[in-house]
Amino acid sequence: MSERRRDIRAQLAESTGIDEAMVERLVRAFYAKARVDPLLGPVFAARIRDWEPHLKTICDFWTSIALMSGAYHGQPMSKHLDLEIDARHFDRWLALWETTARQTCPAPAADRFVALARRVGESLELGIAGRRGILLLKGERLPRLAS
Repeated sequence: MSERRRDIRAQLAESTGIDEAMVERLVRAFYAKARVDPLLGPVFAARIRDWEPHLKTICDFWTSIALMSGAYHGQPMSKHLDLEIDARHFDRWLALWETTARQTCPAPAADRFVALARRVGESLELGIAGRRGILLLKGERLPRLAS
């Protein structure tokens, strides 16, 4: 790890209280709720059979973006492009993430996790829209899927 990355990580940890253990607590608490959520649960159930490797990957992802750890080396966009989801799913994911972060983490950490989740969700929603041939303008959302 570079000295600059180490300094940024130390500053983030000090200002927010975030560490790997907190990331794991948040991720596990969130997915425990998401797996049984009526809207989100079926999306996860259709794709994930072995939860432990998935949770490890997600912990690496959140540690990487919350603490600049460099632990995650995947491509989250490619994992989401073909999901049958729309703006409702993103709204529910973000609401559940925010509630869980605020229940699980001190305020500075929860604020960081929520801000990052908003950026991640917006990026994924734009990517999925583009994959479907939809150009979303600022403020537009991914259209509801036909039932």
